[in-house]
Amino acid sequence: MHSQAHSPPKAHKSRLFLVEDHPVTREGFAQLIDYQADLQVCGQAGTAAKAMVGVETLKPNLVIVDLSLADSNGLELIKNLRSRFSSLPVLVLSTHDESLYAERALRAGAKGYVMKQAPTSEVMSAIREVLAGRLYVSEPMRAKLVHKQLHGSSLHRGSEIDALSDRELEVFELIGAGRSTHRIAAELHVSVSTIETHRAHLKEKLGLKNATELVHRAIEWVNRRHR
Repeated sequence: MHSQAHSPPKAHKSRLFLVEDHPVTREGFAQLIDYQADLQVCGQAGTAAKAMVGVETLKPNLVIVDLSLADSNGLELIKNLRSRFSSLPVLVLSTHDESLYAERALRAGAKGYVMKQAPTSEVMSAIREVLAGRLYVSEPMRAKLVHKQLHGSSLHRGSEIDALSDRELEVFELIGAGRSTHRIAAELHVSVSTIETHRAHLKEKLGLKNATELVHRAIEWVNRRHR
């Protein structure tokens, strides 16, 4: 009797859901993930609304989220995912400055933060760390978080900016990038009056007297961060 040959069992692949509003970037990243022996992309979405539906339907092991989405702030999506799927880990993959946004993402419920500029090997390591139930941030960011926990302050002066809400920071950054109030309202899918309210809060929190000072401060801050 001939023994029947059995192919080796296929390795279990963790199922990842990608949320990224640039299709070319999303598809390219999906291909990189699918090359991995232990990872596969089970679904993709370009908006927060589609992401919530897709995650509900596909039940992935991990969601990877960009902070800039067409219909929402990525931080808001993270909060909604945490509220709806409390045990589902989220990893942020973004161009937004880690030193400014990583802590906010972690507070929102993310389990890791990695920059898009990072080497592919580092991104894959971040994915596997979060899948294993561990927190992932870069070594410099980890040092900053430890310092802040021990001393109750950041490594650099930024307490005024740290005091801004996630949405206020987003508006402040867009003002610094030269966006008008109407343009910001359109990009964030909110009313002009809502943006005016955010601008008023920004002036109050940053100790600024008028709109001109707010614009100058925002532009200066954005330029300083991109040097």
